[in-house]
Amino acid sequence: MKVALVYDRVNKFGGAERLMLSLHRLFPEAPIFTLVYEPLTSDWAKSITVVPTFLNQIPFFRQWHEWLAPVAPLAFETLNLSAYDVVISVTSSDAKSVITKPHQLHICYCLTPSRYFWSGGGDYADDIKFKLIPSFLKEYFKYVDLVTSVRPDQYLSISNEVKNRVKDYYKRNSIVIHPPIEDRFYTKQPISLDNRDYYLVVSRLVPYKKVDLAISAFNKLKLPLVIVGTGTEIEKLKKLALPNITFVGSVDDHRLAQYYRHAQAVIFPQVEDFGLVPLEAQACGTPVIAYAKGGALETVVHPKTGYLFKEQTVESLIFAVREFRKISFNPKICQENANRFNYSLFSQKFSGEINRLWKEHQASIN
Repeated sequence: MKVALVYDRVNKFGGAERLMLSLHRLFPEAPIFTLVYEPLTSDWAKSITVVPTFLNQIPFFRQWHEWLAPVAPLAFETLNLSAYDVVISVTSSDAKSVITKPHQLHICYCLTPSRYFWSGGGDYADDIKFKLIPSFLKEYFKYVDLVTSVRPDQYLSISNEVKNRVKDYYKRNSIVIHPPIEDRFYTKQPISLDNRDYYLVVSRLVPYKKVDLAISAFNKLKLPLVIVGTGTEIEKLKKLALPNITFVGSVDDHRLAQYYRHAQAVIFPQVEDFGLVPLEAQACGTPVIAYAKGGALETVVHPKTGYLFKEQTVESLIFAVREFRKISFNPKICQENANRFNYSLFSQKFSGEINRLWKEHQASIN
């Protein structure tokens, strides 16, 4: 069967892009169809055939894709996917809008129903771009999102958290297949938690990641905190941080693994759809202090591979850090937990599910 991948936009690098690389590894001949493609900020896709919509002809939109929200579903509809048997849309937005024919199988691997309009609306309340959108337009976007949500023949979800959202918002059932973590984060070298002198945040610096909560907590704890990542909130967060907090910007995977392996714990204060960071940390033998909601409930085993705090507040995080410091963690147990999400298991489950659905689809149309 000929497979095509469809992704919302190829203009950045994060957890979703790591998932796209895993899917490309599974389907190496599959091109990626997308809304816009910016090679300068998407080095990860340089060896992949990327086919953007006609909107990519305007360079401004390659980075400022938010302005395309009113027409993005229509743009995806213009993509010609007729040469493919199976279309896999990977999306938290509009990629599921593509139009397929009855003989084709459209599977949506859902990262989450759009945070802007469903589960994460409150997180964007202070976002100036979101504030500028009139209420009637937001309701229109939600309506369009519901209309296009019926187009996939089958949904897969990256976590039980997302499965529940797909059911609540789209009224569709889905099958959970957790994304894998990359092999490079596993280490075969003996690891000790001794002589580790800092805590670590690895995140895009945007409002819903709640990095400000971690900074406020560590301002009071006076413990060293290293923050890896960049984003729209970086200047605001730097002003909030005291000298015990260090920003190191973007780093390559080799340096990222080194930061993981020398941290006492990774701080994960946000509600995440799934979240690869806690698993990458555990693969490196490092425990995680995470907010007890969302994907962290599926990846962090309290109190064996980390500590889950109950309220998304500075006080609750401070309490968690202090309790964490009383517990003796075993790096080997952290690694064993992370190994449940390795690429080999993912590839077997994902390819097996695609093959099963394809056979069922063929049987239904014959």
